[in-house]
Amino acid sequence: MVKEQKQQWNGFSLRPRKEMPEGLWTRCPGCEHMLYKKAVEKNLNVCPQCNHHFRIKAADRIRYLVDEGSFQEILTDLATNDPLGFKFRQTTYKQRLKADEKKSGSKEAMRIGKAFIKGRGTVLAVMEPNFLMGSMGAVVGEKFCAAVDKAMSKALPLVAVCCSGGARMHEGVVSLAQMAKTSAALAKLDEAGGLFISVLTDPTTGGVTASFAMLGDVNIAEPGALIGFAGPRTIAETIKVELPEGFQTAEFLLEHGFIDMIIHRRDMRSEIARIIDYCQK
Repeated sequence: MVKEQKQQWNGFSLRPRKEMPEGLWTRCPGCEHMLYKKAVEKNLNVCPQCNHHFRIKAADRIRYLVDEGSFQEILTDLATNDPLGFKFRQTTYKQRLKADEKKSGSKEAMRIGKAFIKGRGTVLAVMEPNFLMGSMGAVVGEKFCAAVDKAMSKALPLVAVCCSGGARMHEGVVSLAQMAKTSAALAKLDEAGGLFISVLTDPTTGGVTASFAMLGDVNIAEPGALIGFAGPRTIAETIKVELPEGFQTAEFLLEHGFIDMIIHRRDMRSEIARIIDYCQK
């Protein structure tokens, strides 16, 4: 008779190992803890350990801010026509646009529309970081100006949530022109007595920072957000000096008077509603 060969225990379970399903865990960039993804999402995509505010897509931002079902989006089909026929290495601008539209579910890097925030009517402009890192081209400029016009015509406060890598190089001077265009639109809103609340999230940089993002009647930032024009590394290499600790963070800007307040994501709805009431808009 053939004797049955016994398995030898090697210090680990003899049972077949079950593979861990992908997407269940995420690492916090702030404290580097491994976090259960559903717990983070339930906490408005804020780390429960260190309060690091994760970057979120425009759809989630709108869902967190507005009264349920109140967002009425406009100009959803507005898209760029690639004015320069831009090509970078082996990828064309049109190919990149198509890929990012699929990734973000949006045709451009900004979504605009009417909404209610705790019962207060507003016009909302929210940037989409998953579409070319929220960069500003002709369509973003056009959408923002349309939101300004809507706010003036309806006598509603304008709330913009900024999250951007800056002006879009793929459109060259056409993109840079949006800095002046959006700033001029806000000047008209100011002359009309309108209220503009700018919410700065991580990151808000480049041409967006140098135009509409910093022109709010009230400038709010989320904790830890990177806010600036050129990046810290570029500045350090250009001026050859060591930058202060925490340079270009929301906390640094608040300390130096560049923004008005820092608000945790869970309190953002209430704070915006309070500002609207305070300004009697």
